[in-house]
Amino acid sequence: MDLKTVFFSMDGRLNRKPFWLATLALIFINAAMNGVAQGIGGAVGNLIALVTGLAVLWPSICVTGKRWHDRNKSAWWMLIILIPVVGWIWAFVESGCMRGTVGPNLYGDDPLMEDLT
Repeated sequence: MDLKTVFFSMDGRLNRKPFWLATLALIFINAAMNGVAQGIGGAVGNLIALVTGLAVLWPSICVTGKRWHDRNKSAWWMLIILIPVVGWIWAFVESGCMRGTVGPNLYGDDPLMEDLT
């Protein structure tokens, strides 16, 4: 799976390793740009922070949605984080720690099986 598909498409599935790598990359980009924005300060810095946050929003949604697809669940399950405390824990365990569905599911073929071929 290429980077364009990982970051900008909701189609398919994503196993844990690329999920964590993509998530950490998005966190790093956001943190680095917020550091730059804080260094600049003022209204321009706030604008940079806002634009950066909005720029990483869609890729974050796509990466997380594909991870929920790997668990054979709709991407709407990412809304579980709206439940205080329990929702965040559930989302972390479900999408960050548990293995995806073995074999094909409603959202595509098993990405781990594709790596073997």
